[in-house]
Amino acid sequence: MRTLPRLVITFATGMAAILSLVTTSHAEPLRVPVLVPITGFLSLEGTSQKNGAELALVGTDVSFSVIDTATAPEIAINAFERAVDASDVVSVIAPMLGTQMLALVPLADEFGIPLITVSGTAKITELGSPNVYRFFPGDAVVKAAQARYAVEELDASRPAIISQTTAYGQSGRAALEANLRRIGTPPVFQESMDVSVKDMLPVLLKVRDSGADALLLQLHSGPTALVIRHAKALGLDIPIIAGSAMHQPETAALLEPAELKGVCAESGSSPVSETSEEMQAFVDAYRRSFDREPDAFALGQYDGAQMILAAIAAGAQTADAVRSHLQTARHEGLAMTYKSDGKGNMAHSAVIICYDGTGRVPQIVKRYENLTGVLLD
Repeated sequence: MRTLPRLVITFATGMAAILSLVTTSHAEPLRVPVLVPITGFLSLEGTSQKNGAELALVGTDVSFSVIDTATAPEIAINAFERAVDASDVVSVIAPMLGTQMLALVPLADEFGIPLITVSGTAKITELGSPNVYRFFPGDAVVKAAQARYAVEELDASRPAIISQTTAYGQSGRAALEANLRRIGTPPVFQESMDVSVKDMLPVLLKVRDSGADALLLQLHSGPTALVIRHAKALGLDIPIIAGSAMHQPETAALLEPAELKGVCAESGSSPVSETSEEMQAFVDAYRRSFDREPDAFALGQYDGAQMILAAIAAGAQTADAVRSHLQTARHEGLAMTYKSDGKGNMAHSAVIICYDGTGRVPQIVKRYENLTGVLLD
């Protein structure tokens, strides 16, 4: 494993203790395997997840290895079974792909290993498992923000939705539709597409013909960029409010700044848009380590891994003890404050970012804090 520069966050009181106390009572280091999709259609997102975990774990006494889960559930299952074959595994950084997470939850319950993920698929925390902990705001949070911004801030009255046929796409589509109906603005058009579709003109013509006055997307990175490019080429002059894939610097890099003008997106955070000293320290360390820009998936996974380290520093030396910490503790992360809602949803805030057409770094234009009310408990 190559050596990464350790991130020093000045506000994180006790971080030195976390790094020095981790697993000092064990002859062998505790292990946190990192199982993420770094090939296939989710490679951009999965690589960010991997990088965030690495940035947190490298330089500590915790042992970890990265295993590529690609995009098939059976690959994730095989990777999990190989990774948890010893008692020193106290947690697993689990893939963000919803179908893989759904396949891994029963195994996590069988082995008693808590899973840390940034998957947005709503169902993974609705299965009654005590072993799923999501450090990216789920659809109940980000889709509420996306729908509310379109209607309340952009005055949309006839929204359209284009989604992916994956578990992520369908989970988000259902949540978007529910939120739009709840605020009295049901979608006038909806269509789902396979990730292999490259020609977006047919579906965009349907959007235009529906009379939609805003387009909401729930797509992965590549399809998001294609829809935006083809919409601009078509002259579809309506606001586009995309899903979290659009906030990724790698997605923005697929488009010219002029194509991004007026495009907005929901996200749990946007590290490159923040100006605080603590966030800039994270961004600088990430750039030095990986020669790329960090996104919310990297930051969410970084915060999740830091909470595991905090649990170990507090004395947790087993998977059961780490799980107990995740269930009950409040964690002040870089992106937000995390606390389980009893189902493993740890993130409860969202942001809306927008591009002005002059560059590829968005501005945060709206924050939705504690949408679930969990942090008031």
